[in-house]
Amino acid sequence: MSDAVVVENLVVAYGGAKAVDGISFSVAPGEHLTLLGPSGCGKTTSLRAVAGLERPASGHISVNGQAVFDEAGGIDVPPERRGLAMVFQSYAIWPHMNVAENVGFPFRARGIAADIARPAVAVALAMVGLTNFADRPATLLSGGQQQRVALARALAFGTKLVLFDEPLSNLDAQLRLQMREELADLRRRLGFAAIYVTHDQDEAFALSDRILLMRAGRIEQAGTPHELYTAPRTKFAAAFLGVRNILDARIDNGRAWLDDGTMLDVADSGPPGRAAIAFRPASVILGEGMPAIVERVLFAGDVVSVLLRSGANEITATARLDSGIAVGAKIAWRVALADCHVLRT
Repeated sequence: MSDAVVVENLVVAYGGAKAVDGISFSVAPGEHLTLLGPSGCGKTTSLRAVAGLERPASGHISVNGQAVFDEAGGIDVPPERRGLAMVFQSYAIWPHMNVAENVGFPFRARGIAADIARPAVAVALAMVGLTNFADRPATLLSGGQQQRVALARALAFGTKLVLFDEPLSNLDAQLRLQMREELADLRRRLGFAAIYVTHDQDEAFALSDRILLMRAGRIEQAGTPHELYTAPRTKFAAAFLGVRNILDARIDNGRAWLDDGTMLDVADSGPPGRAAIAFRPASVILGEGMPAIVERVLFAGDVVSVLLRSGANEITATARLDSGIAVGAKIAWRVALADCHVLRT
């Protein structure tokens, strides 16, 4: 079985600036791939190129085994013939149509008769829990309902590839969590492949089979959510993925010497030299190790966030709510060998 999507050496340029700079990736049938990164990294441009909404400068794109773009071969298949659907950040709901008419719009655009489209529209509305909203005007929908309409419209035509451009970003925090769970369940039940764009790492970790972390038009790191979370490879990846403690160091023979002389053990077999070490606040073990002073304690829900001053270094740790740690207290800290990552780029 061919991959749902194959992208090879994709370049998208505006004038002399490359928004996407030679990236390659593939998506297996039924797989959820997320393009993750900050604004301006090229993730949405890459998605729009797959959809046919941006014309690349060069590269090759195939969908379900068929080439839909190839600069060298002169191939550029229009969006409506690429066998995919897209859910936009703004939902793109037609205000003059009711819910059923919005969901049925792809059939209408392809010249398919309403009586043929009607059963598929009904099935799609049932998938997203909107059967009783079929006749409701689009202007009377909440944000969550609009998101469901956009998703039903994408699924109604039976596509096996759906592109998502930050579809949850306009929802409030609680509704985002709910819709994230519903989207994950729906994809597992229906088995469609997804390319999903977001800048939200929690969203990416929760939904993805694989993640491409992008930076300045290129892929910085690729892997499963677990791989990216536990083993970021660069300072950019570590910082973007929420690793609060990133410290410059000299690495030599399994030890990291910080600039103030503090030494930490690290699992690293690379050559001696300058690098950085990174560890998450939850990896900091309090009560043993190197001396520090507590400079700040912040309530953070289930835990408290503790800022330590250790020599010339600031260290962020987490502690239990009932730990009794107070500003000004003296406390020791250390990091386990397995939790201290060496970043050489």
